[in-house]
Amino acid sequence: MLEVALKQAGPIPLSASFQCTAGELLALVGPSGAGKSTVLRAIAGLSRVADARVCVGGECWQDSAHGLWVAPSARAVGMVFQNYALFPHLSVQDNVAEAVHRLPRAERRARAVQALAAVGLQGLEQRRPAQLSGGQMQRVALARALVREPRVLLLDEPFAAVDQMTRERLYEELALLRAGLNIPVILVTHSLHEAHLLADRMVVLAHGATLQEGTPNEVLSRPASVEVARLVGFNNLFESKVLAADAGHGLLLVEWCGTEIALPPRRTALLG
Repeated sequence: MLEVALKQAGPIPLSASFQCTAGELLALVGPSGAGKSTVLRAIAGLSRVADARVCVGGECWQDSAHGLWVAPSARAVGMVFQNYALFPHLSVQDNVAEAVHRLPRAERRARAVQALAAVGLQGLEQRRPAQLSGGQMQRVALARALVREPRVLLLDEPFAAVDQMTRERLYEELALLRAGLNIPVILVTHSLHEAHLLADRMVVLAHGATLQEGTPNEVLSRPASVEVARLVGFNNLFESKVLAADAGHGLLLVEWCGTEIALPPRRTALLG
């Protein structure tokens, strides 16, 4: 299980915490500037948060309370970036092999070929990134993340740079691939469609803070606050006033648009 708790006042405010079990895909959603990518970078050790605890499977990579910090190179993390981050002068195979450069050359090559086959790129090992489509480059980036045999897979808006048709195909491939992965997978996305389609659970972030956590259906159908409701696309929000907390038979009496209405409590989660 991956356990994350991040808190700091600045330069990027954070107050986020969540867990992700092995084999689960957790989506971090929220508007631009919500802190989604910063959270991902903190897990990987690419951003150092003032007050943080990041642990996976009982091993801590950062625990500020005890002065513990594990360097990014020593964290078993696979990360896929939005812009692929491939070396243009290297072949596809060498790009993937670079992720395990400390291994003997023959083993690097064998593992790179295996990882590329896992994402459907066998036969393209000697091509350069410029000779690939956007979808193929994203699959190379995914193979490079997986070749390290990571304990956590981090996906930072991996589908944002490809067209819609390619994106839909990559959704299917990711769903099939993750079925064989028994590690936590964190997906950063601004797309509620992606989160609903791919994630087991989702965390809504805004201003670096966790606002709500649950299954996509739970969050999208029962937002916990007006702010979450707006973030997930509720447009029919109206101000109301609670007139009586118990109007008989467990009903709430509210004033809505000048009319008094008695409602069951479960229907008034967003009324205030």
